[in-house]
Amino acid sequence: MTITIDETVYAGLHKVIGRGNISKFLEGLARPYVLKEDSLDAGYEAMAADAAREAEASEWCDALLPNVENEVR
Repeated sequence: MTITIDETVYAGLHKVIGRGNISKFLEGLARPYVLKEDSLDAGYEAMAADAAREAEASEWCDALLPNVENEVR
C-alpha cells in the first residue's frame, strides 16, 4: 500500500516517531476507526480483566467515600 502525505508531515513523523516506526504509529491511529474489536468497549473489557488494576481502582474509590459522606448538600 502507498499513502501520500505532505513532505513536511513526513519529515515531522520521521523526526518525532522515528524511521521504521511510522507504519506502526499510523496503524495505531487508524485501527480504532476501522476495526470493531478495538472499540472502546474492548478497551474497558481489557481493563476490567486486569485484576491488579481493578483492585487498585477499587481501593482508590473506597478512599474517596469518607469525603463524600461529609459533603454538605
